[in-house]
Amino acid sequence: MPTLPSCPQCGLENTYADGALWICPDCGHEWGADAAAEQAMVVRDSNGNLLAAGDTVVVIKDLKVKGSSIPLKQGTVIRNIRLVEDDPLHIEGHSEKIKGLVLKTEFLRKA
Repeated sequence: MPTLPSCPQCGLENTYADGALWICPDCGHEWGADAAAEQAMVVRDSNGNLLAAGDTVVVIKDLKVKGSSIPLKQGTVIRNIRLVEDDPLHIEGHSEKIKGLVLKTEFLRKA
């Protein structure tokens, strides 16, 4: 079953298709199918800067890492990040000492 897009105005997922339009019964907003395709996932760091795959980010506070006894210190650089599909709040990357990290974007800033 295909997933229905959420409403761009109110953000609720209670939407339905009516011909070439998408309709949100909660707020009454109507938009075209081409507008739903244009909605791309936007990933932002703690300062609101846009992040893209391949960017370099810096950790802004000390973080405990599950499964490792080595904490991620403030100022640690994470190079060549990857965006997590369908999740604008997380990125994947590697530090020099710890591989395979999944980090919340609220603890990162773009370098």
